[in-house]
Amino acid sequence: MSRDETRQAAYERGLEMRRQVLGVTHVDRSLAQVSEFSRPIQELVTEYCWGVVWTRDGLPPKTRSLLNLAMLSARNRSHELGVHVRGALTNGATIEEIQETLLQTAIYAGVPAALESFRIAEGVLKEHRPDA
Repeated sequence: MSRDETRQAAYERGLEMRRQVLGVTHVDRSLAQVSEFSRPIQELVTEYCWGVVWTRDGLPPKTRSLLNLAMLSARNRSHELGVHVRGALTNGATIEEIQETLLQTAIYAGVPAALESFRIAEGVLKEHRPDA
């Protein structure tokens, strides 16, 4: 198998995982809107993030999702946080697990970051589960 075939296989695995976690509609919309300038970063994210790391056996998808919530909160990446709250729900995370992850983030990454993350997560949870 050539390097290009290996990369293509990782991209295909990544596309499948990305769609599974974030939803077909979201992923296909993102890819349809990609410009020639941003195409390389979308391919890199799909191939390596989703195709190499997310498909590893060492952590279940729910754990990866909760880790993402903590890291995205710490980095104040609001847009990505909302996307990954939806993904965490898809991967079986409970509202309580999401809440606890964000509380843990407050202690280690700072209260302002966690407050913003709670605000974003609550908005997504209300869209996804109106009783949340």
